[in-house]
Amino acid sequence: MSKYRSNTVEDFAEIFKALSNSHRLTIYRRLSSCCAPGSGCGSEADMRRCVGDLGRDLGIAPSTLSHHIKELRRVGLIRVERRGQRMECWIDPDVLDALTGFLSRSAVD
Repeated sequence: MSKYRSNTVEDFAEIFKALSNSHRLTIYRRLSSCCAPGSGCGSEADMRRCVGDLGRDLGIAPSTLSHHIKELRRVGLIRVERRGQRMECWIDPDVLDALTGFLSRSAVD
């Protein structure tokens, strides 16, 4: 996950809190669609999406989209990099695998 995350229940609670917003969940699903857990991802270019593309058809202002991207980044779900005038986002497949692992573990772990 993120460099400052230790995969505790509290860490995952923060992740799920960020994903509880329908716009953030839609953005994350758009990014994760190329990386099914355990299947590996395509090329790095296939994993990246422009911020503008992620916000398409959400019906929200650019400033609101920026806020949602910031929250997903804050909890370690996505990474962001500027490439010229474009801001590109992508997920780390390890984060997706960590979420899958967390959800598949028994409650006594």
